[in-house]
Amino acid sequence: MTNAPRQDETLVEYFKEMVEGALARQRVEPTQSTSPTAFYVVRLLTVFARADVSTQACWNPEPFAVRLGRALETAGRDQRAQLREIGDSSLFLVGFFGDSLHRKIVEPEYYMSLGEYAYGSLSQCEADILAPVFAELAQRFLTYVDVLHEVSQRTALSSDSDLLKLYERWLRTGSTLSQQLLAERGIAPVAAGSRFVQ
Repeated sequence: MTNAPRQDETLVEYFKEMVEGALARQRVEPTQSTSPTAFYVVRLLTVFARADVSTQACWNPEPFAVRLGRALETAGRDQRAQLREIGDSSLFLVGFFGDSLHRKIVEPEYYMSLGEYAYGSLSQCEADILAPVFAELAQRFLTYVDVLHEVSQRTALSSDSDLLKLYERWLRTGSTLSQQLLAERGIAPVAAGSRFVQ
């Protein structure tokens, strides 16, 4: 698998392959909403990849909790748009940048709880065709964080420093995904204190 989309592929096709591969490798048990949810995640990645960074909600410096409070004070379309923005931004931030969030004042769990809540609130509107997707994202938020994290790892591993970061993550967390990605690049990780170097 290549680390970047080929020119003849669209972003949608590229991210579809990456998300479906991550779901399969992580043995995510399919539900009735898994396929539409996977497509929603593909579209989310496509939007974030194409959008100007300055216009993306996840880079808004205003705290997510303040944004959630404001969303809950509104109603109708405005509320749903704000809740969706919070859910999508939380999922993307934790999935793609979760490792760097551990070094910040606010831990990834903060974004995860707000994202779960936002998607859970959106799932309550039965008239919304995406309600089952939002329910799946709320109930399996961590699963989709892991899927996005794998997509992030597979698309970013292009330099020695990226491999070193991945190795450090494996040492810190013992992540099976990190171990698998290292093995795919011919690196057999060895825990600190081991007498054997590979």
